[in-house]
Amino acid sequence: QVQLVESGGGLVQAGGSLRLSCAASGRTFSSDAMAWFRQTPGKEREFVASISWNGGITFYADSVKGRFTISRDNAKKTVYLQMNNLKPEDTAVYSCAEDGRTARAMSIIPPYEYEYRGQGTQVTVSS
Repeated sequence: QVQLVESGGGLVQAGGSLRLSCAASGRTFSSDAMAWFRQTPGKEREFVASISWNGGITFYADSVKGRFTISRDNAKKTVYLQMNNLKPEDTAVYSCAEDGRTARAMSIIPPYEYEYRGQGTQVTVSS
């Protein structure tokens, strides 16, 4: 069974930075693609970024491209999301996900279809 636990959220001023972490359990982490997605009340879940099993391929939503960076450490079974130059519209609950499909697939399919999803961590950006 796969469990995903996010951490690192909080309150930050616009222009600031946060680094989210997602610790995974399970035997398939090092062979699975990973992704981050976010959700605000009343809105659909939104893809943020995905990364291939070896970290060599990444995809980003246009809204975060150039500001966010996804990375992973397979030895630690952890995936990260470095968020810079945060904006108030980035305010959301951020969750990580794991899936046996590719990072490209994770950037296309709706987040509710991901195989495994964490509970999320709140990120609030004040103006």
